[in-house]
Amino acid sequence: MAIRTELSFRLQNSPGAFAQACRLLDADRVNILAITLEAGGVLRLIVDNPLHAGGLLRERQYRVEEREVLYVSLPNDPGACAAVARMLADAGVNVEYFYGTAVEGHELATVVVGVADPQRAATAAGL
Repeated sequence: MAIRTELSFRLQNSPGAFAQACRLLDADRVNILAITLEAGGVLRLIVDNPLHAGGLLRERQYRVEEREVLYVSLPNDPGACAAVARMLADAGVNVEYFYGTAVEGHELATVVVGVADPQRAATAAGL
């Protein structure tokens, strides 16, 4: 488990807006480790260099917010997400949002968990 900085910002509701944001990061060799695009246009990213990426995005007039989140590696097995959710619930931690990825056939998956206080949540849940 790690605590990582998540970048989030709203995209315009237009064709190519998502591609433009991705190209901007790609052009400066920023690696996207986790990503989710919500129906309302909010893009959430975990990247390898959030300080650099945030600066790039702000230079292009994106209104970037930064937030500390839980970044958890877990087995790529049935029930792994349920186990993390159960540990957080048992510790009294409210999950605000949760997204992740896994590659079929690989041993590990990764999830991003938005909570009010990631450090306290990690300690309380034993992550």
